[in-house]
Amino acid sequence: MVEPKKVVIIGGVACGPKTAARLRRLDPDAEITLIDKGNVLSYGACGMPYYVSGDVERVDALLETPVGVKRDAGFFRKVKGFDALTETEATRIDRAKKTVETVSLATGEKKTLPYDKLVLAAGASPFVPPISGLDLEGVYHMHHFEDASKVKEVVDQKKAKKAVIIGAGLIGVEMAEAFRAQGMEVTIIEMLPSVMGLLLDEEMGRLAMKHMAQKGVELRMNQTVEALEGDDKGSLKLVKTSQGEIEADVALVAIGVRPNSEIAAKAGLAVDPKGGILINNFCQTSDPDIYAGGDCVVNISLTGLSGQGVFAPQGSTSNKHGRTIANHIAGRPESFDGVLGTVICKAFDITIGRTGLTEKQADALGYDVETVLCPGPDMPHYYPTAKPMCIKLVIDRRTRKVVGFQAVGAGDVAKRLDVAATAMSFGATIDAMAHLDLGYAPPYSPPLDPIVTAVHIAQNKLDGITRAISPVELKRRMDEGDQDMVLLDVRSPKEREQVRLPFEDRTLHIPLGALREKTGELPKDKWIIPFCKLSLRGYEAERILSGAGLMNVSFLDGGILGWPYDLVVPKPDSSS
Repeated sequence: MVEPKKVVIIGGVACGPKTAARLRRLDPDAEITLIDKGNVLSYGACGMPYYVSGDVERVDALLETPVGVKRDAGFFRKVKGFDALTETEATRIDRAKKTVETVSLATGEKKTLPYDKLVLAAGASPFVPPISGLDLEGVYHMHHFEDASKVKEVVDQKKAKKAVIIGAGLIGVEMAEAFRAQGMEVTIIEMLPSVMGLLLDEEMGRLAMKHMAQKGVELRMNQTVEALEGDDKGSLKLVKTSQGEIEADVALVAIGVRPNSEIAAKAGLAVDPKGGILINNFCQTSDPDIYAGGDCVVNISLTGLSGQGVFAPQGSTSNKHGRTIANHIAGRPESFDGVLGTVICKAFDITIGRTGLTEKQADALGYDVETVLCPGPDMPHYYPTAKPMCIKLVIDRRTRKVVGFQAVGAGDVAKRLDVAATAMSFGATIDAMAHLDLGYAPPYSPPLDPIVTAVHIAQNKLDGITRAISPVELKRRMDEGDQDMVLLDVRSPKEREQVRLPFEDRTLHIPLGALREKTGELPKDKWIIPFCKLSLRGYEAERILSGAGLMNVSFLDGGILGWPYDLVVPKPDSSS
C-alpha cells in the first residue's frame, strides 16, 4: 500500500490555500497541513483600500466566500479537507530530514512536521525605510488584514484630517482615493518623477497625475522622507522631506514590499540578490521537493531577454502558482511559463493599466524600441457614454512584437489591457494584432478598437510611412532652446481658444483644411511638428507636408490629449 503524501504548506493568504484546495481535489489521500503565523487566512488583501474608502461596507467581507461563509481553519477543515494551523510560525527547514520546525505564537509549543513535499507561500512584507518616527501613533502600513481595520477606525472616528502617503505605487495611488473619499487632505511624497514610476513611463504617469491633482491630491515628486516627528504624546504631527515639512495626522508608508524568503535562504535554497526565491516552470525551488509561489518568489519574465526574472506580487499570479504546484505534486505537471507583469488600478475616475516592459526597461534590455501614443475615446465620439483614454505601445522593431502596453484614462482601459496581455502572451506581432476580430458595437467600441488603431500607427511608423516625435522628446528639445523646430497647430481657431501647448511663440496656426494651399508658407529649413487634439490630423498634416516635398516633418505623438505636461488655457482676449 502506498503511503499518502505528507505536504506541508507555509503561508495562508493566496498561494498556500489555493495549493491545498487544488491538491485535495486531485489527491484525496494526501496529508495536507497549512501553517500561517497570522490568525486570519485567505483574505482579499487587494480589497483593503476599498474598505477604507467605504466602497466595501464590512471588513469581514474580505474573509468570506461569495455566499458569505468565513474562510477560517474550520472552513478549510470541513469544506476543503485540510488542516490549517494559525498563529504558528515555521522557524527552520531541515532538508536532510525533510522536516519543518514550528512554534505556536500563542502557547510557545514547538513541533516538528515531516514532509514529502514542502510549499513556501510566505508572501512579502512592507519595506521599512531607515527613518525615525515610524513607531509614532498615526503611522500605518496597508499590508495585513489588521491594517485596514486600524486605518478605517481612525478615519471613521474623524481623528485625522491630513494624510501623507509615502510612496506613489499601487497602494499609494489607491489609498489616496480612499482618504479623499473620507474628506481628508492628502499629500503623496514620491522620490521618482511620476506616480507608479517603476511600472509606467513618465509621460503616462504624468497623465495620471493630472487627474489626481484635479481630485485634490497634492503630489510632491522627486522628494524623499527624512523623518516623521510627533508631539509630546507620541502622535504624528509632521513629515519632514528633502524639500520641507508637511503637517500630518496620519502617515501611510507604502514604498513597496520585499519577499519573505529568510527561511528559504537559511535552508540553502537559491534566492536572487533582492531576496526572491528562484523557481522553475513548475514552481520548484533548487530543491525539487520544495516548491514556492506567490509574493516570495522571482517569476520568469515573458518579455525579458536572457531569462531575467521579475518580482510581481499579485494575487492573480499567486493563485496560478498554487494551481501549478498542486498539479505537479499530484503528478499532473502543467508548466507555468511566466508573467508579463500585468497591473491595473483605479485612481478616482480613471483606470491605470500596464503589462510587459516600459520603454525604459525595453531599452535597457537591448530591444530596438519604437513607441506609439494613441489617445482617443473608448467608444464612437457620438455615443453619450464615450470616455477618453491614452494608450502607449512599446514595440521591438526587429521582431515587430509588442513588448509593452500602458493605458491611462476614464475609458475602458481594462478591455484593451487584457487584449494586449493576451496577444503578448502568444507572441503576436503588430501585423497579427492589426487584424484582431474584436467585438464592435457603439456601446462598446469604435469600428476600429483603440488598441487596433494604436497598432496601425505602429505599422505606419515601422514601415516608414510616417514619422512622429514623442512629447517627452519635444519638451526636452524645446526646454533646451532648439531653434530648428517649429510647431504647426492644425486645429480650428475655436479649438485653439480652449487650450494650447506651452510654446505659442514657436507655433504656427494653419487648420488642416487650408494646409494644402499654404504649404509654401512653411519654412523649409525647419523641423516641422504638426499636431491636433489626438494627432490624427497631425498625422494627416505630416502626410500632406511630406508629400509636398518637405523633408523634415514629424507629427506630435498623442497630440493635445496625450501631452503629459502643463497646458495653456488662453485668456478670453487672447488672439487666436
